Amino acid sequence: QVQLVESGGGLVQAGGSLRLSCATSGRTLLNHAMGWFRQAPGKVLEFVAVIQWSGGGTYYADSVKGRFTISRDNAKNTVYLQMNSLKPEDTAVYYCAGKYNGRYSLPTHTNEYDYWGQGTQVTVSS
Repeated sequence: QVQLVESGGGLVQAGGSLRLSCATSGRTLLNHAMGWFRQAPGKVLEFVAVIQWSGGGTYYADSVKGRFTISRDNAKNTVYLQMNSLKPEDTAVYYCAGKYNGRYSLPTHTNEYDYWGQGTQVTVSS
């Protein structure tokens, strides 16, 4: 089992930046894919980005491509989501998720993931 704890959310003006962190504990992440999802008020949970922990391969939703960057720090067992050029439509609760046996995959659906964090709120004002 892996525990995930997100942090770094907050209130930012449009055009600004935030960096979200997802601290992990419980087991090695070598075989995992780690993803970020978000849920805006009244909307379903939406895929944002994913990274393969071992190989570093990444994949992004079209809505964030070129603005967001997912990365990981092996020494700190932490996944990051750097968010630049934020827009009001990026306002949502952001969740970190982990997929065991995801070493060679880039999962984009919620039902592919095994572990979830509690979420962190990101609010972008216009």
